[in-house]
Amino acid sequence: MSQKQNIQLPEGSLGKQTTTLNLGPTHPATHGVFQNILEMDGERIIDAVPTIGFIHRAFEKIAEHRPYYQITPLTDRLNYCSSPINNMGWHMTVEKLIKAELPKRVEYLRVIIMELSRIADHLVCNSVIGVDTGAFTGFIYVFELREYIYEIFEEVCGSRLTTNIGRIGGFERNFSELAFQKIDHFLKIFPKAMKEFETLFNRNRIFMERTMGVGGIAAERALNYGFTGPNLRATGIDYDIRTAHPYSGYQDFDFSVPVGTTGDVYDRYLVRNAEIWESINIITQAVKKIKELDPSVYHADIPDFYLPEKADVYTKMEALIYHFKIVMGETDIPAGEVYHSVEGGNGELGFYLISDGGRSPYRLHFRRPCFIFYQAYPEIIKGSMLSDAVVTMSSLNLIAGEIDG
Repeated sequence: MSQKQNIQLPEGSLGKQTTTLNLGPTHPATHGVFQNILEMDGERIIDAVPTIGFIHRAFEKIAEHRPYYQITPLTDRLNYCSSPINNMGWHMTVEKLIKAELPKRVEYLRVIIMELSRIADHLVCNSVIGVDTGAFTGFIYVFELREYIYEIFEEVCGSRLTTNIGRIGGFERNFSELAFQKIDHFLKIFPKAMKEFETLFNRNRIFMERTMGVGGIAAERALNYGFTGPNLRATGIDYDIRTAHPYSGYQDFDFSVPVGTTGDVYDRYLVRNAEIWESINIITQAVKKIKELDPSVYHADIPDFYLPEKADVYTKMEALIYHFKIVMGETDIPAGEVYHSVEGGNGELGFYLISDGGRSPYRLHFRRPCFIFYQAYPEIIKGSMLSDAVVTMSSLNLIAGEIDG
């Protein structure tokens, strides 16, 4: 951080001396490459100007020049703390355009992966809030649990952080028996560890004093900005895409939507913890439901968009033709205009897609929840102490990849 002091005003002047402070762009101090120009009166923030899109990478424009199935890796780089939700949100958008019908087992498998991603995302956010208030132990502890989740991803698709998991129409391969064993093991060990994590923080006096009443926003103001996800629910509004506009079979599961009251850092922390418990509940239900379905099904019957089995490619002309068309990006998509959203780790993650009937999107826009949160950041931190600026950023769970677009 660099700092520049304004010119000293003459003695007796009615003016006041302030300091300009660059908070960022330094990672990990500001949780990503964020630049915030703060005007300080001593330790108190009196004004703030963020730089939106500081590391703009033009995801949407790149996507408009790629075949549909090659866009999935771009979505990985949005919220990289919960990449599979991004991947599957994109797949569902294309499936909505081509009017594909997915088997229940595929939808439930997606639910398992998306809820594991939500847990991993919330663990990162809440443990880092602890780090920013001086408590490092919880961070180290839950990262072991996050590692278990990544081992499940690795077993399912071979990747960990940027997963490129699944395909338009389902998954690239069926879940192995080992994958289900890893999921069962995680469900067995996680609740005890999560309770210990909550014991470290929930009633910790230092943590409470550093987070309660800090970085708050009223429900009406949050709605005006376009807040969604845990940051909106912490203000007391129970809006969740999974219940408001169910997708991927979420209507088949019994779960609640946790809400807060004050919309401050502490409430955001509590809401995310409560959502982790609900995710465990959903995964447990999904695993049980899957056992009642055909274990061989892992994708929809859409040969124009789904790679055939390699053995068939080597032996059958029709399979070879489909394989060539898909890999070379020669599959035309129907013309149309669709919007589809999913409940990402940070809120409503939406995809607005316009197709002119070609092999790439005519226009594509990602609705990234962090892009909305960050615009409210200056208002939220005005009047607070400098020491509260970073912990407020932590609680909003600002992810640089979602902001730059």
